[in-house]
Amino acid sequence: MENAILELILQAGLVVKGVLIILLFFSVVSWAIIFYKWRYFSKAKKETEAFMRAFHSGKDLKALLHASRPLMVSPLSRIFMAVYSEGKVGRDEVKRALRRYEALEVARLERYLNFLATTGSTTPFIGLFGTVWGIMSAFKGIGAAGSASLAVVAPGIAEALIATAMGLAAAIPAVIGYNYFLSMAGRIIVEMEDFSEELLDTFVKSRGDA
Repeated sequence: MENAILELILQAGLVVKGVLIILLFFSVVSWAIIFYKWRYFSKAKKETEAFMRAFHSGKDLKALLHASRPLMVSPLSRIFMAVYSEGKVGRDEVKRALRRYEALEVARLERYLNFLATTGSTTPFIGLFGTVWGIMSAFKGIGAAGSASLAVVAPGIAEALIATAMGLAAAIPAVIGYNYFLSMAGRIIVEMEDFSEELLDTFVKSRGDA
């Protein structure tokens, strides 16, 4: 079966081969993003839990900064270190700094997810284009052979359907990955918003601007 599919791909026309190469590119990059984001979100969750334990342990800001330095993946830890390094004192200044770094961390959380969304929405249509083109080639072969027997039609139709299968194989994991990671990013964003309010009070109180 595998050898037969490989033979069909090798015997496919240039257009269908081009479509399959494009779909393979989307699929490989999507899987690379999925593995990268899975590792990133897993590490971010663990580091955020460690940072929140340190934050709620009653440490002063300098001690918390020292505890935060190894936690470079956690968005909450990164926000704290960034705002601390600016040395803002006033409530409004600290709030503006928090909002700015929150936006940067949101962009970091959602990085590469657009590619998964693009893959999920476009690759089925790219595969469909390859299918239509393959079917057109099959009908052209029927005309040239003057026969519509299964032996004449089957290779062309099978070649065409491979493009559809490849399109779906690229799209389905990308859609699942996009929805899953977007959900995870949403939960972390809510955590950041809640944490920012708590951190704002902590900075203001510790720097004498009640």
